[in-house]
Amino acid sequence: MSKNKQYILELLQEFGMVSEEQIKEARKKSADSQGKLDVIEALKSLGYVQDSELTAMLAQQYGLEVLDLQSYQIPSEVIETLTQEIVQQYRVVPVMKHDDVLTIAISDPADMETIDSLRYLLGCDVDAVVSSQEQIDKIIGQHYSSLSDSVESFIDELSTEQQLEGQLLAGIAGTAAAAEVEDDAPIIKLVSLIIIEAYKMRASDIHMEPLEKRYRIRYRVDGALREVEAPPKYLQANLTSRLKIMSRLDISEKRIPQDGRIQLKMAEKDIDLRVSTIPTTHGESIVMRILDKSSIQLDIPKLGFYADDLEIVNSILAMPDGIFLVTGPTGSGKTTSLYAFLNTINTQNRKIITVEDPVEYQLAGINQVQMDKQIGFTFAAALRSMLRQAPNIIMVGEIRDYETAEIAINAALTGHLVFSTLHTNDAPGAITRLIDMGVKPFLVASGVRAVMAQRLLRRICKSCSAPYTPIPSEVRLLGLSEEYLKTRQFCKGTGCEVCGGTGYKGRIGVYEIFKMSPEICNLVFNNESTGVIREAARRGGMRSLRDDALRKAEAGTTTLDEVIKSTMVDED
Repeated sequence: MSKNKQYILELLQEFGMVSEEQIKEARKKSADSQGKLDVIEALKSLGYVQDSELTAMLAQQYGLEVLDLQSYQIPSEVIETLTQEIVQQYRVVPVMKHDDVLTIAISDPADMETIDSLRYLLGCDVDAVVSSQEQIDKIIGQHYSSLSDSVESFIDELSTEQQLEGQLLAGIAGTAAAAEVEDDAPIIKLVSLIIIEAYKMRASDIHMEPLEKRYRIRYRVDGALREVEAPPKYLQANLTSRLKIMSRLDISEKRIPQDGRIQLKMAEKDIDLRVSTIPTTHGESIVMRILDKSSIQLDIPKLGFYADDLEIVNSILAMPDGIFLVTGPTGSGKTTSLYAFLNTINTQNRKIITVEDPVEYQLAGINQVQMDKQIGFTFAAALRSMLRQAPNIIMVGEIRDYETAEIAINAALTGHLVFSTLHTNDAPGAITRLIDMGVKPFLVASGVRAVMAQRLLRRICKSCSAPYTPIPSEVRLLGLSEEYLKTRQFCKGTGCEVCGGTGYKGRIGVYEIFKMSPEICNLVFNNESTGVIREAARRGGMRSLRDDALRKAEAGTTTLDEVIKSTMVDED
């Protein structure tokens, strides 16, 4: 018998709560139970000691408060501070969290070993209140031991089709099969179903967000976030831990952002998930970007280029040197466009090298390099090394700083065709952005050959597309004249099963392209503003993003609402 149990027996005798004969009887019953009951539990079963009396005595002896868990509501965020494994191992429950101090309910306050172990495991100070073991076990049963039942219940609420598709997950790289334990099986199944449902809905991202009183899951489908049914809030910690294990992230680190990767096979297709975590007020928020290697579109005409824009693009790709910049916000399809361009000009007599962060898709016949800032292998460092490889064509994932911009410009001026991206709102803005980075205007004028800005607009679902009359607010915001409206017909999706009731399915690119003309080169050399450069590009035939979006709306490909949301008003 442990020293703690012996000490409790001595206290019970000292307080006159049990006699020596009753203790002997309890010892005999404990021995007869073959280890199922200790002496204290035997005293309780014989009716000599009440749980509440024992709790009050121990609390008084150690100067601790007694907490009646039957009438105490434990906040969900406090429940989440301890995992199922910890509460079941130590038979304690968290009841309060204030600053960096966690208060736990414990039945034996003499068990300092448990309190010290929790302080070490949690990395914070731990205080204790005394509650009966019966009440503690009941709380564990309600909030922790029922984990499997809760997950299975939530899964049962999903459609049978979703459950069947759970079999599509054939394997997950980065997880050790030996580490899987039976208790975790429901969480494994739940995470799998969340990923499968996102893939089924053609989502590009999965957002798992902890809010104050609930856990929210949203899928980004065709560029728009769509909330789906989410599991209970108290499963948040289990889901986070599972995903971090799959991504090879540090599950004990919750204070700093982390980035990882999950590789899996679904329906014979290789899928990559780029996982990002960030600490928020109510827990760690997780975003997973879904990269389906089989879905990348490498055929330029299918990206949404009309014949006139396609002619400009082909003339740029035929150039022997110079920089071709693609601009736009995150998620506007810049990488897909660059991959399609490289795939088109990837021939046996050309050597192509790319440096990316990260390498999103493998392109056959192209040397792709992964950037790694942690070891000092930046875009600039990689670009220097790439030039020693004597390539014909170079692709730099993004120009982020002066050093990278300068090396890229010099490469363009020494006979290389360079592709890269920038984050600007429009095509002319890329010119002034390079100058703002510190590149000399004459180098920009000499090195840049063309710039393309792009956006992705949602396509109207073909299954429910129907004629549509623009509402007054759309006419006003787009500045459409009555004469213009008389000669055009627009469409809008009414919503059906195919598109999930949204009226949209898939996306199409809209583009703004201009080639450097002598007039624009002169303006850049004189360090003119973006507005002046834009006017010159328009005079040279550049069609704005809004112009291109409008003609795709006229063709019934997208809606006027998408045009307004995704493009800026053209400057006069």
